[in-house]
Amino acid sequence: MITLEFHSGTLVLSGVDRLPQVIEKLAVFDDRTSLYRARACDYAPIIMALLREKIPFSDNARNYQMLDNLTMRENITPRYHQQQALTAWISAGCRGQVSLPTGAGKTILALLAIAHLRRPALVLVPTIDLLTQWCSTIERFFNIRCGMLGGGSREIGEITVSTYDSALLNMEFIGNKFAFLIADECHHLPSPENRLCAAMSIAPFRLGLSATLDAGGEYAGIMRDLMGEICCDISITDLAGKILSPYRVKQVRVELSGDEAAAYQHHRQIYTSFLRRAAIDFSRPDGWSSFLIACSRFPGGKEALHSFMTQRHIARAGKAKLKKIEDILRYHHGEQIIIFTADNDAAYTIGRAFTLPVLTHHTKAAERKQFLDFFRAGKYPVLVTSKVLNEGVDVPQASVGIIVSGSGSVREHVQRLGRILRTAPDKEQAVLYELVSANTSEESISRRRREHTAYRKGGSC
Repeated sequence: MITLEFHSGTLVLSGVDRLPQVIEKLAVFDDRTSLYRARACDYAPIIMALLREKIPFSDNARNYQMLDNLTMRENITPRYHQQQALTAWISAGCRGQVSLPTGAGKTILALLAIAHLRRPALVLVPTIDLLTQWCSTIERFFNIRCGMLGGGSREIGEITVSTYDSALLNMEFIGNKFAFLIADECHHLPSPENRLCAAMSIAPFRLGLSATLDAGGEYAGIMRDLMGEICCDISITDLAGKILSPYRVKQVRVELSGDEAAAYQHHRQIYTSFLRRAAIDFSRPDGWSSFLIACSRFPGGKEALHSFMTQRHIARAGKAKLKKIEDILRYHHGEQIIIFTADNDAAYTIGRAFTLPVLTHHTKAAERKQFLDFFRAGKYPVLVTSKVLNEGVDVPQASVGIIVSGSGSVREHVQRLGRILRTAPDKEQAVLYELVSANTSEESISRRRREHTAYRKGGSC
């Protein structure tokens, strides 16, 4: 009889006389121990193959049971799009990825899925903010104490929420304790480290949640392998004006001053000339690392790197952008506004210029909580941030976003739009401003990050 066991994040098969062909593709024979080993995440297909082939086996890998006593403190009536997503996921065998816009209720969808399965669940999240937010919501709706891994906590419960980092450290010990794996903001999962969290879990049921899923490319293949296919994809434009706030997107081109334009062109010329000499191609995945290596090895590299940083800073934080920010703040006086930047220096420059609270990765936890609480309460009408509020923070009061600078990532742009789309009392319409320095590389960056239906349909002007 074949025996399955879970050891240090892998499946071990012993007592093997013969294996079905499908299992031979999943398991590797270990000459040292004369045992077969497989990824923990291949537990479900291995079990199904053994059942299908009527091969006797003993399952000592699984260490969970049904949650027969799990009940809900509050009944949840799903909205149409949530029911649509839940039905699609169940139809896919309770395994797959769901794309819902920020503010569309991804957490509620996950709670409905937990209630449907009634099995132990592990929720993976990227940040401490989301860790506490998920735990509070789970304990609000279920008659259960939520386990927590991360932020100084290490408590394992039948339903547990963990940061990706903490899960990676603990999965070899807990990977067989959960039947259901939920990956929130699952676009973080394909990184070389995070993907191990899913690979070391035996959970046969899986749900990946994100507002920005990738349908193609290498990472998409990794996600299909670890979480299942994309079974439901609902966009911002499907819900705007219904579940989400109606919105407009405004691109505002600003001109550099004469001195800024001259300095920009000077440093741009030095930087691009070096790229040509070193044959750097930024369209390649290793383009940035190749540039940094070339800067350290070739003559003129140090100067080229300095010029790159200087011309980028000029484009991101020109004087005209500060003036335009002032104009927008005056026009939207009385509304809740988030100002997004690509770097801490720009965020602090804006904060000093207008005496505004600034949230960066350097902001201490207590101060960060106070800033967000004051913003939600209306005591702070404006927050400045460099990437910290791109995802995972619920601020429905925000109705205006100002993108001062950012990357060419479509995902980042959609996440920033999502920050201002949650509905709130007296919120009639959201507006996202994108400030772009004219005749700089920001124009091409803007074109790349606006390649999403949310921006074409959002009334850009």
